[in-house]
Amino acid sequence: MAEKETFGEIRVDEPVSIVIFGASGDLAHRKLIPALYIAYAQDLLPSKFTIVGFARRDYDDATFRGMMTESVEEFSRIPVEDETVARFVEHIRYHRGDISTPAAYAELMEKFRDVETYPENRLYYLSVIPSLFETAVEFLKQSGLIASPGGSHWTRVVIEKPFGKDLESAETLNAGLLRHLDESQIYRIDHYLGKETVQNILSFRFANAIFEPVFNRGYVDHIQITAAETVGMESGRGGYYDEYGAIRDMVTNHLLQLLCLVTMEPPGDLSAEAIRNEKVKVLNAAKLDIRKDISDAVCRGQYGSGVDDNGQRIKSYCEEDRIDPNSQTESFVAMRLKIDNWRWAGVPIFLRTGKRMGKKGTEIAVQFKVPPLQLFQQVECEEDVCDITRIKPNTLIFRIQPDEGIFLKIGTKRPGMQFVVEDVNMDFSYSGKWNKSLPEAYERLLIDTLHGDSTLFTRSDEAEAEWRVVQPILDHFDKLKPYSYPPGEWGMPEADWLFHGVEGQWRNE
Repeated sequence: MAEKETFGEIRVDEPVSIVIFGASGDLAHRKLIPALYIAYAQDLLPSKFTIVGFARRDYDDATFRGMMTESVEEFSRIPVEDETVARFVEHIRYHRGDISTPAAYAELMEKFRDVETYPENRLYYLSVIPSLFETAVEFLKQSGLIASPGGSHWTRVVIEKPFGKDLESAETLNAGLLRHLDESQIYRIDHYLGKETVQNILSFRFANAIFEPVFNRGYVDHIQITAAETVGMESGRGGYYDEYGAIRDMVTNHLLQLLCLVTMEPPGDLSAEAIRNEKVKVLNAAKLDIRKDISDAVCRGQYGSGVDDNGQRIKSYCEEDRIDPNSQTESFVAMRLKIDNWRWAGVPIFLRTGKRMGKKGTEIAVQFKVPPLQLFQQVECEEDVCDITRIKPNTLIFRIQPDEGIFLKIGTKRPGMQFVVEDVNMDFSYSGKWNKSLPEAYERLLIDTLHGDSTLFTRSDEAEAEWRVVQPILDHFDKLKPYSYPPGEWGMPEADWLFHGVEGQWRNE
């Protein structure tokens, strides 16, 4: 077994059957099976467990085990030991079935009568298209594959985003799931919440007395949250993406979850309910910062064609595979929000995400107000050339990816005879502190699910509150036609308009 990289009582002791619906898909291949292997190699899984791959392809156990061995060898972040992999895949079975056919569940139930092979605690991971979530849960319930909450054995169901396409569909989905499951059995997964720096936001704020007192409207000028990607519609994603777009794909889960963690009130304790209650309060107080028209607060974009560093032509969004040539779907969106509560009233919150951006990265930047009295001059230097500028504000940066870490930009006296201030960084990076690789998000979230810890998962009212924030945008797409921006840039100039009345601009770093 590989050496453990974690502390505490995190080993799962209860026997469990883990059923992955859509087991022939990319998520199972690249993330889920490698994550479960790493948990096994670190002795975090129980001694008795079975993984069942559920899909329509005509595989048998041996073929599927061979495929999963290849997945582990290709995508595990820790060194792969042949003997450990061989023992791990002995726990894997394959079940051929159509997720939309009740007979497939009846056949699965027959297998599960062998409780020695298939423990009665069950985790179902729905790595399938959203339209099949309720179908799968309904047939699981009809076939007797879901235990009642509070019994001697448990059932938990993990569903991937998106949780609906708008507020109405999210409410319908939640109602459908809750007809067959208790809320405590549903785990809506957002892999961003499994990242180390995201989890560190709460500890940074609430475990350090010097920072929490300045997280409010008295000291913070504005907050920026950016999730930028350099890729376009590779890997056949065009069909999915053109239906959902940047708002549905990224804002109503990843970005709003980051917003919650950096702005929520201190919870009474670290229980899942206490933390999620505070997140819902923030979402209920958040709204678009509209002055006269929605275009004051939202800017949509779509990347055009261009040329890469090697002189190769880059397709425009509408030229990509499986994209409607006349599509009005946004590949970029920027918006300005406000939070109407005592802590954050008057502090603008800027969210931005897009494809084909200048650099891949996700970060939260908290920009503080400048001192009220300008006592010093500030310099900006590039090598030996320096210019006098205005005093720069302090900025606290939570970098989610890549090179996870927390950075604080402050002003200090520049060495020399003159009394001038220059920006320096105080930084904590995971790579500089620890030489071990960080756990992947799915590793943490799968272990949390097996423990029944729902802290990092989205509750039904939380998902609906996220949709309420962006529903005005969906209702007014006709007023928000996407602007074009060149690939490799940071969006388009029109997104800068959102900073009206604010001392700042987008961090394009």
